Amino acid sequence: MPRFKDQAICIRHFDWSETSQVVVLLTQQHGKVRGLAKGSKRTSPSSVQRFSGGIELLTRGEIVGVIRHSSELATLTEWDLQDDYHHLRRDLAAQQMGLYAADLVNALTAEHDPHPRAFAALDRFLQDLQAPGQRQAALLRFQWDLLSDCGYQPELWQDVHTGQPLPQRAAYRFDPRGGGLTEQVGDEKWEVRRQTVELLRQAASGPVPSDADPDTLVRANRLLCVYVRWILDQELPTMRFVLGGNKG
Repeated sequence: MPRFKDQAICIRHFDWSETSQVVVLLTQQHGKVRGLAKGSKRTSPSSVQRFSGGIELLTRGEIVGVIRHSSELATLTEWDLQDDYHHLRRDLAAQQMGLYAADLVNALTAEHDPHPRAFAALDRFLQDLQAPGQRQAALLRFQWDLLSDCGYQPELWQDVHTGQPLPQRAAYRFDPRGGGLTEQVGDEKWEVRRQTVELLRQAASGPVPSDADPDTLVRANRLLCVYVRWILDQELPTMRFVLGGNKG
């Protein structure tokens, strides 16, 4: 029964009883951990000391627990709250984007599969949501980093089927089944504007430009969101926060 201590961000939580919770955490070194925090909702001094008053969704802290291979749930014994991303509690739009990020992480990562890059990307994204004018750029960076870390990085420079360099075009075709751009035609190919492809290439090579066109940012985020929807073969409830009110 290995004991572990790690940095963690809460991406799911459910009531187990009046005094306990089941939580899903993205940890820095141990990947996604699903655990039972007995007594985490108690208000006694000893419980508050062990769990900082409870484990809330979209908060970061240091977790201590025991992973039992005979059980689906780890036993969580301590939680030291370190960042509650307070701006997410004051701004509905920021909270919605944070919930989408948590859903994405939960859907794309496997339990106990370490993803330190995904952890860093989620932590940075939740912090970056403080700046309303930079949220779309932060979302693009987060989505790209998460897809890359989970092995779903789209191919943007070569034809995903032939491996040949792609000529410059006014619009490209994206093949979700192949995982990138292609010259081939077909019903499942999505047309993507050149400006959107160029922005995605910039995101793949480094920071998203601070002066990026807002409409192009929205389109790039929608493309990656729809690509994830295709990968999962389902639409996550929070995808509406990216797809619903944005421009096409």
